[in-house]
Amino acid sequence: PRLLSQFFFADEKVTRVVAEINGLDAELDPQQYLVLLNQLHLSQAHLLAILERIMEECIPTQRHSRDYLIKFPEELLVDNLGNHMLFAAECLLAGTFPEVEEADRAHLRPQARNLLCSLELVRTVLREQSLSQPNSYPEPIQAVLVQFDRLFAEFELSYVSSLVAVKSPEEIYRQQEIIVLFCETVERALHLGYLTQEMIDGYEPLLMFTIPRLAIISGLLIYPEGPLSLERSPEEMSRVFSPFYSLLKKIRELLRVLSVEELYLLERSLCTAE
Repeated sequence: PRLLSQFFFADEKVTRVVAEINGLDAELDPQQYLVLLNQLHLSQAHLLAILERIMEECIPTQRHSRDYLIKFPEELLVDNLGNHMLFAAECLLAGTFPEVEEADRAHLRPQARNLLCSLELVRTVLREQSLSQPNSYPEPIQAVLVQFDRLFAEFELSYVSSLVAVKSPEEIYRQQEIIVLFCETVERALHLGYLTQEMIDGYEPLLMFTIPRLAIISGLLIYPEGPLSLERSPEEMSRVFSPFYSLLKKIRELLRVLSVEELYLLERSLCTAE
């Protein structure tokens, strides 16, 4: 049950697979080479998972901030992102990473080298600690873990930023505006009786259509200075709504001619129509 003991055996597995890969001629036995690469991927992922738990136990208040993850495209936020970072660092040092532009590679290589050296140091000190005092984390080990955590985060942000367009602070703020709009829309819908708390607590599927519809009306009429403000240019709006700028202007003009009673009837119908 001890994390350091788990780390020791996970580290032994990685070392064993790497030794097998190094002793294999990939050209003579390409199928076995692919099998071993898959084993390496799985064993490294397991090692990183244990290391993550060790850091949460050992340096929970000294972890490097991961707030930058909010800037990443959602499709990148997967469970094996950390393992992919290590693979990318190894490829960059080996000079076999065509995905990254040469200018970015020159910037990333020193970071990749520092990260992999730090990981090797972490593996060494944790192996030694697991064999001597597997129930404690002395201060020198904590310092090594803090350094690795920082280098990992810095490389992760730099590497992903070189591959994809990370969200700007402005886009993140626009997304937060949409979240606020949806929250205020739900609060208003509950107050007017369009929705019930039971529907929300029970994850009523109809809400997936109802809330966005009501949010468009709220954003155009009730909170006109929010994320659906048509006083902004399309470029200043969130990418969620900017493609529909002209359509939103037409909807706003139609809504403005409705009486209070007609608006109420419209919103009630939007809560039931499929």
